[in-house]
Amino acid sequence: MVQTVRIEAVARERAGKGAARATRRGGMVPGVVYGAKQTATLIALDPRDVMKELTKGGWQSHLFEVAVKDGPTERTIMRDVQFDPVTDRPVHVDFQRVAPGARIRVRVPVAFLHEDTCPGLKAGGVLNVVRREVEVLAEPDKVPEKFEIDLAEAKIGDGLRWSSIKDHFGARPGIVGRDFMVASIAAPTVEAEAAPVAAAAPEPAKGKGKAPAKAAPAAAAKPAAPAKKK
Repeated sequence: MVQTVRIEAVARERAGKGAARATRRGGMVPGVVYGAKQTATLIALDPRDVMKELTKGGWQSHLFEVAVKDGPTERTIMRDVQFDPVTDRPVHVDFQRVAPGARIRVRVPVAFLHEDTCPGLKAGGVLNVVRREVEVLAEPDKVPEKFEIDLAEAKIGDGLRWSSIKDHFGARPGIVGRDFMVASIAAPTVEAEAAPVAAAAPEPAKGKGKAPAKAAPAAAAKPAAPAKKK
C-alpha cells in the first residue's frame, strides 16, 4: 500500500518572495504546509532530502510526515514542486495536509504485466500507452503504489481501460461517467514501399561507336582554260 515517508523541516517566520530567496541563499528549500482548514505553516527543507524523494519516483502517491523542528508533525501529501528553469533544482515545495476521514486526490502510476507473453505484442503489435498515471480519489491509507493491468490475453486491437485494472483498492477515478482508455494494443505500422528508381538512359550497344562524321563535299573542279590559237 501507500508508502509513508518522514521528512525533517524547520519553521520559517516570514512569507513572500524576498523571504523565500533568503531561504534559498541559506542553502534550504522554502515550502508550505496548508489545508484541512488550518493556518498554513511556512517551512524550510534540506534540498538533499527533497531530491532524494523526487528521484525515487511515485512521490505524488506517497504520504509524508513533515516533522517541523520544535513544532508539530504534519501528515501530508506532496502536492507540487517548483523547479529552477536553469538548474532544474527544486525551489519551492507545497504539502497538503491530510484531514482525518477525507479522500485525497493523487496520481497513481500504471504497470503492465506479462508484456513478454502478450499475444498482441508477440504478433507484432505495439503497446500504445495513453495514461502512464491515473488520477484518483482515495483514502490516504489505501493509496496503492501502482495500478496493474495484465496483458496475458491482450490481442491486437484490444483497448485497456479503467475496468482492466486488476484492483482499484477502493479508489474512485478522477474521470467520471465513462470507462476511459489507459492503453491499447495497436497494429504494427506498415512502411510504404519506396518508389521505383527512374530507369537510366540506355547505354549504346557494345562494339558500336559514334556514327562517323559525314565527309565534307569535294570542291568542284575548275573548268580547263581554253587553248591559245597559234
